[in-house]
Amino acid sequence: MSRQIRFNAFDMNCVGHQSPGLWAHPRDKSWKYKDLDYWQDLARTLERGIFDGVFIADVIGYYDVYKGSNYHAIEQAAQIPVNDPLQLAAPIALATEHLGIGITASTSFEHPYTFARRLSTADHHTKGRVGWNIVTSYLESGAKNIGQGGLRRHDNRYEVAAEYVEVLYKLFEGSWEEGAVQRDRDRRIFTDPSKVHEIGHKGKYFEVPGYHLSEPSPQRTPVLYQAGASGPGKTFAAGHAECIFVAAPTKSVLKHYVADIRERIAAAGRDPKKVFIYTLITIITDETEEKAQKKFEDYKSYVSYDGSLTFMSGWSGIDFGQYAPTDVVERIETNAIHSFVEHIAGGDKSWTIDELAQFGGIGGMGPVFVGSTERIADILQEWVEDTDVDGFNIAYAVTPDSFEDIVGHIVPELQKRGVYPTAYKPGTLREKLFGDGPYLPVSHPANGFRDIEAVKRREAEAGDASLPLKSVGA
Repeated sequence: MSRQIRFNAFDMNCVGHQSPGLWAHPRDKSWKYKDLDYWQDLARTLERGIFDGVFIADVIGYYDVYKGSNYHAIEQAAQIPVNDPLQLAAPIALATEHLGIGITASTSFEHPYTFARRLSTADHHTKGRVGWNIVTSYLESGAKNIGQGGLRRHDNRYEVAAEYVEVLYKLFEGSWEEGAVQRDRDRRIFTDPSKVHEIGHKGKYFEVPGYHLSEPSPQRTPVLYQAGASGPGKTFAAGHAECIFVAAPTKSVLKHYVADIRERIAAAGRDPKKVFIYTLITIITDETEEKAQKKFEDYKSYVSYDGSLTFMSGWSGIDFGQYAPTDVVERIETNAIHSFVEHIAGGDKSWTIDELAQFGGIGGMGPVFVGSTERIADILQEWVEDTDVDGFNIAYAVTPDSFEDIVGHIVPELQKRGVYPTAYKPGTLREKLFGDGPYLPVSHPANGFRDIEAVKRREAEAGDASLPLKSVGA
């Protein structure tokens, strides 16, 4: 096997990210999520392990579906309290040289104009190591608390997201031309006004007539992550994402997903091998099988049954607290994460409520791999070979121990086998991942917003869909 296996660390600016109850383990330090030194120490560990990046999840809202209350979410710190992920980009960048920093932000809760400036700022501060995980959100509580009354319907959220990213592409790619910023002291010209353009966007959901507030960042558009797994989600990911995350509980589910999404990417006119797919897993390892199993049993003793079902209910939109532990999970149409219900209720295994709670107690909806260094390395190679997945989005059981075990045990073994990177490529995050330039490739839909005259012609032909781009000096 010559293909390189890729790692991302999956974390969140909170306690109890994917393993509810394990915050109580004496070695867990997720309670230090408020401290920048915790994040900087973790980032240095990940960079030592040549991880592609740290992917910081986020939710706006809280989990209140289980038993119709947020009681267990609050009691078990199930992603509450939670802090803003974007503010971690700068301190992580200061502590590292290469590690990518993936930030989750929803298209449902923040206007694209203000978000564009925040994202460009982060890309400047990190020298081009930021990625944006595009989500549409799934918690009704979040929408209610910002005055929306409730979430839009699932498919409609992706319609909004499509226009949202179009606005960002116009701001990032089309508003400021290359060479607009001149910093010419002799002529007293910092920016050439004729090279800065209003984007003139007037769509169904957003109206943004003016200019991007930030000068172009090292990547212009940060690396685009997405976790689309429903039908509309996969269509969106195939058209826009450069890195795709999936939570597949079994190898067969993952294999089907990877084949499907690569076909969709090709149909969208993009190179399916230039889009990396990472699947969610948790690794519990040690020098021997016996030590690894003992560690796993120790971790399981801290799992919160109610905390696990709090997550499962929130992700699915189904209150699993109303069923008996022996009841079988059935497909119910909800407005939450459609792929969750499809994988659990429509997959190749029947799940009881109790099995679901036990499965999700460590690592959320990804499988948990337990074993010695050699055994885990074998499993990872087997999954890559059998499913065509590019890498793994690794959640922790106990932090930072889970990541330190991987960097100390698994990474050296994979490197010895020649299937894991031994050094980072130079440049921005996009260059490190794909080896090309810092900007999105010409096959990406964002490329259509770089040529100002071409954009003007296309939008004029489209009629009233949006206003024509206009330069400052026009």
